Amino acid sequence: MGKRKRKQFQHGHMATVNSVEAEGGGTFVTPQGQEMPAALEKYWRQRYNFFWRFDEGIAIDEEGWYSVTPEAIAEDTAERVAQLHNQPKPLGRKQQRATDFGRICVVEAFCGVGGNAIKFAEWCEHVIAIDIDPGRLEMARHNAEIYGVADRIEFVLGDFYQLAPMLKADVVFMSPPWGGPEYLGADVFDLNTMPFHSAQEWLDRARMVSKNIVYFMPKNCDPVQLADLYPGAPCEIELNYTNGFLKAVTAYYNDMALTDEGSCSSADRRVYRK
Repeated sequence: MGKRKRKQFQHGHMATVNSVEAEGGGTFVTPQGQEMPAALEKYWRQRYNFFWRFDEGIAIDEEGWYSVTPEAIAEDTAERVAQLHNQPKPLGRKQQRATDFGRICVVEAFCGVGGNAIKFAEWCEHVIAIDIDPGRLEMARHNAEIYGVADRIEFVLGDFYQLAPMLKADVVFMSPPWGGPEYLGADVFDLNTMPFHSAQEWLDRARMVSKNIVYFMPKNCDPVQLADLYPGAPCEIELNYTNGFLKAVTAYYNDMALTDEGSCSSADRRVYRK
């Protein structure tokens, strides 16, 4: 097994490197002097697609590289969620007034290193970001501070499956563990084979928190199977593209399925409705 180390960028900000000696795969060295597993090189080369402020000290571990949402998709989702009750303007880079927030609370059920939580905090008034891993939750907090939105995020250490009965929010965003990059080996990703709990079990838990659910899933899942998880609810299936490549599939349920699709344009979106 490879060793685990923590290093710093040359300009002093924190970065996280998980495996210096990648098992059977070799390593590569970044221009900043980080030695990383060769398997992560393709993700590292897309680092600005994940965090445009990456060079300011973004913290990310090996699982984070595999699971973080491309920033254009995360922002597109956040903008759409923020429109649930009004027509807000973004914060973040444009620094609009606080009164332009989407006046809603979003639960981010599996926040990881914070990519989606950061974008929700730029667009929405309050975000509850949950993760079961304390190290990853601390990375999410650190990254949110870089983006200037940590004060709008409530970071919660815990298991969403256990916490759900105690939570209430306007929207739940979920991207449960898919099982690592191995999911790409299947022609069709079966939602019943997800680790820990099936997609149906996760969604049933989310319904305890809110009827409005956003489900971010692998690009090779079956949209019909995804739509059928919530019988009787309006469902809109969105194929998420960046730079012409399909990256993931997002399902919007109930009121989220009725949001005007024409107002979000930060990611290449192709939409199918149930």
